[in-house]
Amino acid sequence: MDAAVAQTPTDRLMDALAPEMAAVNALIRARMQSQHAPRIPEVTAHLVEAGGKRLRPLLTLAAAKLCGYDGPYHIHLAATVEFIHTATLLHDDVVDESQQRRGRPTANLLWDNKSSVLVGDYLLARAFQLMTDTGVMRVLTILSNASATISEGEVLQLTAAQDLGTDEPVYLQIIRGKTAALFSAATEVGGVIANAPEDQVRALFDYGDALGIAFQIADDLLDYGGSSAVIGKNTGDDFRERKLTLPVIKAVARADDAERAFWRRTFEKGDQRAGDLEQAFALLTRHGAMDDARADALAWSEKARAALKGLPAGEIRDILDELADFVVARIA
Repeated sequence: MDAAVAQTPTDRLMDALAPEMAAVNALIRARMQSQHAPRIPEVTAHLVEAGGKRLRPLLTLAAAKLCGYDGPYHIHLAATVEFIHTATLLHDDVVDESQQRRGRPTANLLWDNKSSVLVGDYLLARAFQLMTDTGVMRVLTILSNASATISEGEVLQLTAAQDLGTDEPVYLQIIRGKTAALFSAATEVGGVIANAPEDQVRALFDYGDALGIAFQIADDLLDYGGSSAVIGKNTGDDFRERKLTLPVIKAVARADDAERAFWRRTFEKGDQRAGDLEQAFALLTRHGAMDDARADALAWSEKARAALKGLPAGEIRDILDELADFVVARIA
């Protein structure tokens, strides 16, 4: 197969923005150092160097370039976005008691929960330092609001995840906090730093918001085997952790009394038994919950693509358009 054909949109963005991304990585390495607390760079390097795709900082760089920016501060903003993302991962792994991240042991497992939480706090502080370097108050407002929304979404998930009363609007609010808030902030600040017209800044926000929602719904679907009727070996974590995601919310809304009793036992009471995951999947399939959630993800992907139409044409816009398809291709 031709190498160019095999490239993902993320790979193509990385190629198109290689010099800028190299500068972002250098800035990240410089700013994650600590003169007095060597554990900070140890913990940070474990996660930052773990080989993530750096999608969020790439979105900031892409948005700035799309709007014709030629100054230095998109590098600072991209690093800011990555620091916020990394801090949330450190905190999430503690909350979820996770043991693996990107195929490697989590920081909280290798060190301890206290180190993970405190280093996450340090990265958030570094993120705010980087924001202020730009001297643009609107950028600070957007990214600080996103940070608050992320935290709010995580707390909302704690209280709503095992409550069968959780409906689709609440789920949407949770995933806007968990995922879409940083996607939309990443794209929006790229337009703001480029001093783009307001309609373009709004279009960039709308693109990031829809892309993030499509991405998270697709992720939640994959936990139940995606669009397949076969449960794979890596599925079921959300079920075991009793996280109410969109497919289950749809199935619960359509459940009869016996089915609702099953969901109440497995999610609200946490009484899970052998065969329950298979039973859950059968109920999702019976009520068309998987297909409907998949349709929702594809609709959000289309909203992301539609938002791009008001932005300058060119290679970057084309790649962002393909990216909107790519995030849902795994469930198509």
